Amino acid sequence: MNIHEHQAKNILKKYGASVPNGVYGFSVSDIVEKVKNLKTKRYVLKAQIHAGGRGKAGGIKIVNSIDELKAASEKLLGTKLITPQTGSGGKEVKRIYVEESSDILKEFYLSCVVDRETSKIAFISSDQGGMDIEEVAKNNPEKITTTRLEFQKEITDIDCEKIVKIFKLDSEANYQAIKLVKSIYKLFIENDASLIEINPLILTKENKILCLDAKINFDDNALFRNPEILNLRDFNEEEEKEIEASKYNLSYIKLDGNIGCMVNGAGLAMATMDIIKLYGQEPANFLDVGGGASKEKVSAAFKIILSDKNVRGILINIFGGIMRCDILAQGVVDAANEININVPLVVRLAGTKFEEGKKILENSNLKIISATDLSDAAKKIVEAIK
Repeated sequence: MNIHEHQAKNILKKYGASVPNGVYGFSVSDIVEKVKNLKTKRYVLKAQIHAGGRGKAGGIKIVNSIDELKAASEKLLGTKLITPQTGSGGKEVKRIYVEESSDILKEFYLSCVVDRETSKIAFISSDQGGMDIEEVAKNNPEKITTTRLEFQKEITDIDCEKIVKIFKLDSEANYQAIKLVKSIYKLFIENDASLIEINPLILTKENKILCLDAKINFDDNALFRNPEILNLRDFNEEEEKEIEASKYNLSYIKLDGNIGCMVNGAGLAMATMDIIKLYGQEPANFLDVGGGASKEKVSAAFKIILSDKNVRGILINIFGGIMRCDILAQGVVDAANEININVPLVVRLAGTKFEEGKKILENSNLKIISATDLSDAAKKIVEAIK
């Protein structure tokens, strides 16, 4: 789950990190009233959307007065920002964060992520802050330090020193940086975070270490034990179909193609999307029904897929392991009898009880195209929508 920058900074502040003072609001009048509490000569306006690249898209403005702030807020609220992470449709700005300006001496990069390859926590640090870290890794890999840690309650001073060494700070600023690393680690562990990114982390002219921007993502599977984090969820930043899917424990992500996909297992879903592309078409979605598919779950999946007007055909690809193919097939038949499926439907079953599942589909009198394997399924759905 993603949260907004102002929410991330509020959490960081609770854990002892230094962040600029700021306020957020949903209307111009609300923002203008709240900024009166800030002590600054210049104000930094930041559009609050769940996407990076806001600055280049015009979502960050520096103004010198309340009047300029008011004018900039009026222009920004309600507009759609288009960044490399939003897609062509962009995201509407519904809230703005305003904070005190900072006198920047140096900019750094600092993040903490789950390293899935090693099952460790990885801190990534660089003296090239305010930039796309992927570009730094590509062009100047020597400017990045990665420190991998075992999961434990506390981080050691030795590891902290390794992480901040690349910043080349004096003793006072170095002490602050180490303190920040400890705060980030504690926050990460205690709240089941999957990513904490500070970019840029800055050293001010007053020799203070400050989190100028912040991004935090949390593990969706652990939200049940972090209700205070779940309360920060902003449904306005999510696709309506994705919100609906989450009600049925379906993993759904809308894409730009025309072939709807219903698959069990994330890996198989990725393979299914890849082979659709191989045969010349584009997937309309990622949809993982998980290990169990009741009639209600399959029905919900169909409705979500068909609510996308771009969908011209549906490919169901199921490998029965935990999920039995006969149960899935019956769910498909029951749901199809309930819903008007007016596009071609190709089904490929394999694994546990797949022969029984195949018979259920054949005896259903529904216009279902059966496929023997994944390649056959992709060919048939691509041909069916021509």
